[in-house]
Amino acid sequence: MTGPAAWDLSALINAADARASRAERHLWLVRLVEWLRHTPRHTSNPLPATPAADAAADGHPAPLPWPLRRLHLLLSQVDKQPALREQVQGMAQAFWRDIDTPALFADLGFGARRSFASELWARVQRRLLPGTPDTRDLAALFELLFEPADRHWLAAIDAATWQRLAALFGATSQAEAQVRNTLTPPAALPMRRQMLDAITILVSAVQAAGYSPLLRQRMAPELLRDEPFRQITQAAEAVRQAVLEGDNDSALRQATYLRALLDRCRQAAQSVLPHLEAFGVSVNIMFDLDQVMARTERIETLLDAVLAPAQANGGPANHAEAQHLLLRLVDMLREVRGVRALFARHYSLLARQVAERSAETGEHYIAQDRAQWLQMLRRAAGGGAVIAGTTFMKFWLSAFALAAGLSAFWAGLTAGLNYAVSFVLVMLLHWTVATKQPAMTAPALAAALPTGRSASDAEVEAFVDRVVQLIRSQAAAIVGNVAVCAPLVLLVQGLSWAITGGPVVGEKEAHYVLHSLTLLGPTALFAAFTGVLLFASSLVAGWAENWFVFHRLDSAIAWNPRIVQRLGAARAQRWAHWWRGNVSGLAANISLGLMLGLTPAVLTFVGLPLDVRHVTLASGQLGAALGALGVGLLAQPAFWWCVAGIAVTGVLNLGVSFGLAFLVALRSRGVQLQERTRIGQALWRRARSAPMGLVWPPRD
Repeated sequence: MTGPAAWDLSALINAADARASRAERHLWLVRLVEWLRHTPRHTSNPLPATPAADAAADGHPAPLPWPLRRLHLLLSQVDKQPALREQVQGMAQAFWRDIDTPALFADLGFGARRSFASELWARVQRRLLPGTPDTRDLAALFELLFEPADRHWLAAIDAATWQRLAALFGATSQAEAQVRNTLTPPAALPMRRQMLDAITILVSAVQAAGYSPLLRQRMAPELLRDEPFRQITQAAEAVRQAVLEGDNDSALRQATYLRALLDRCRQAAQSVLPHLEAFGVSVNIMFDLDQVMARTERIETLLDAVLAPAQANGGPANHAEAQHLLLRLVDMLREVRGVRALFARHYSLLARQVAERSAETGEHYIAQDRAQWLQMLRRAAGGGAVIAGTTFMKFWLSAFALAAGLSAFWAGLTAGLNYAVSFVLVMLLHWTVATKQPAMTAPALAAALPTGRSASDAEVEAFVDRVVQLIRSQAAAIVGNVAVCAPLVLLVQGLSWAITGGPVVGEKEAHYVLHSLTLLGPTALFAAFTGVLLFASSLVAGWAENWFVFHRLDSAIAWNPRIVQRLGAARAQRWAHWWRGNVSGLAANISLGLMLGLTPAVLTFVGLPLDVRHVTLASGQLGAALGALGVGLLAQPAFWWCVAGIAVTGVLNLGVSFGLAFLVALRSRGVQLQERTRIGQALWRRARSAPMGLVWPPRD
């Protein structure tokens, strides 16, 4: 035999020993479930036939899942041999005496601490580290026993099989249960008590979350007037007493009241979401909300199982309730092991807030008429002038770093600071850099998407108008940047020749520019990578603004006594307004500059020789090369390969950053793009009928 799955059934049953250690008992259960789950290569051995009730629609018996067929074989064997049955029941009783059953119902799927980071770390550990069967925690053992794929055969267990299982693996033997039934109500049997204990634990956790400052201060006050989080503890205790006393009518009344309170708690918890959308999102708050909602649902599921009629073995007579509970727990295994699902669920609202704030900023980057288009062109020209100065500073800092023997990190840091200062200066002067636009305009474009299944022609045309406006705005920004940056650099080079007899940027640097910017090299890859950095800077901007708003720093600047005393009331108000309006831009520009400078140095250190290619900076560098090598360079193919490289760089800078931002905006809003063919056809018709409209706005 090569493993537990290949064990003979008789050997497996004979290995059941109530006197074994806890780890050995639990390992036996794991092997038993593995034996059930295992599908042998040769299936010629006879197994119990499929029940007639499970016949398929064509009249032929529907095949049972193989684990369920093996389960029927196991039950048949122990029914035929009382000694084996007593041996398995003894193992089961020893198991239930030494296990923390409420942990399964109250803890599986819930974080031990109210922290997203701690839950994330716990899931990573769960995926990487092996578990041990030597534990009293039934929630931990449950993860070793079952897999999410077991759901299909567990759901196929019929009522008769379920009752036979409860009789074999129940917490008490039939003889003990008969004696207990003469002394205590059926609902007071062990499994019911464990479920009631779990309800108490869950209710305590819900109450604690409801009183936590992070949630309580953000809930709607009118939903807290009846104090639902305080009352659920009393209501749960009333249900417990009624169930233990066997008063079914009272238990149903108290359970109805408890369900109503749980619904009020859910409503109060949901009222936190509008506050988060208005005043900033916290991932930890989202995690707390998710835990509250899940725990209230688990309480209701346990109430269904507890209030079902009891059997002698302590399980519900209505097998559907117990089966439903088991299936919910198995489904939870996929949740507790999933790291990606945790990120997707808890970062969705944060991503939406980042996209919403970027959309608000992006509106300012979309020119809707000719006047705004000309204004965009002027602002881009100003940005190109600043980037021209950045180009010369880049060459000077590179020479300084080489002469001073600076390491790659410090050279990258100085370059990043150069970029950051330049981008911030462009922002403060209310000018623009073309590549900053796409990551901001994509969420604004996503907001204009027609999402209905039958979008009207007017909605489609409105979206096409928005796309055309965006294309025109991008064209104006690129033309303004490049048309000023490159000629201005060339002019400075010419003035330097005239005044000093030599260029500011020499021939050595010029040849390096021709070598690095050519389309024949890795320029396209580096340009696409730069597009990713441009997109990342927009995420940093949205996150920084959300953090600023969430912590109410604008209010703190305006009203904090020490700040007001130092600045004065009027200046404090102005500072608060300025920071609220510019924190996103500062974060975006500073982060982008540092990423452009530092990322290549860091990646080279770990063996990834990636560099950045920014279209405006590249045009300035090519202008410097032309000024150093003279107009004869225009006759050389190397120059025009660099021109082609700059064109591709512009397309990839804009395309990659826009595409990533557009995708995040769609997912964060839950938008599903409908009727793509209609929209594509409308865009194509517009491009054919008015091609000049893509670059030059009409008079109206």
